[in-house]
Amino acid sequence: MDVIGTGPIALAERRLAWLDARQRLLAQNVANADTPGFRPRDLMPFAEVLARRRAAPGVAVTDARHITPAGLGPGEVAARIRERTPDGNAVSIEEQALRIAETDQAHALAMGLHRKYLGLFRAALGRP
Repeated sequence: MDVIGTGPIALAERRLAWLDARQRLLAQNVANADTPGFRPRDLMPFAEVLARRRAAPGVAVTDARHITPAGLGPGEVAARIRERTPDGNAVSIEEQALRIAETDQAHALAMGLHRKYLGLFRAALGRP
């Protein structure tokens, strides 16, 4: 049984990769807070990503020319827009700051779990 490839360590690594991608998108949203007509983006929740992976493991991009909806990358969704400025920009700095803080907390939790689980392996092997 490959514990490292399929167990909690792999799940923590996938979560960390998702959090990294989300942090990049949120940073782009904040960077474009003054860009006229810019709409914020976010990733679909991690639970949905996992559920879709289990439901459709064979789904793959078969042609680079396939169009994604509204120019979004894989797993990206348009953020819910509550209000816009007169120039059409829909980025709310406060909302983005909350999402960034939430992502930071989730990252700290995933890193802590990853470290603890690897520590259990080290202890089982008799290493400090």
